[in-house]
Amino acid sequence: MIGNQVKKCRLDRGLSLSELAENAGVAKSYLSSIERNIQSNPSIHFLEKISLILNVPIETLLYGKSASTNTCDLDDEWVNLAREAKESGISQEQFREFLEFNRWRKDQSKS
Repeated sequence: MIGNQVKKCRLDRGLSLSELAENAGVAKSYLSSIERNIQSNPSIHFLEKISLILNVPIETLLYGKSASTNTCDLDDEWVNLAREAKESGISQEQFREFLEFNRWRKDQSKS
């Protein structure tokens, strides 16, 4: 679970719960509830803040492994494009819908 990974990475870095919360600019109580797996679906924004302070890829918090073992390497342009989409207000659900539509359209053109 994400909470276990956050706690493991925090302890590996020698940070207290208070230090991580303060440095990342998140509520200590919310971070605590994540680590205790009371809250199990943190936002990508929250994970970005935490991963930045812990100096680990978000994938490490999500999957417990390094990004290179879980996902293909993305060049900077793809990363920037995804970041720009997020900052423009596109939700994860909207992005998923776009991908599904694009797959459907691609399949239709093959038929």
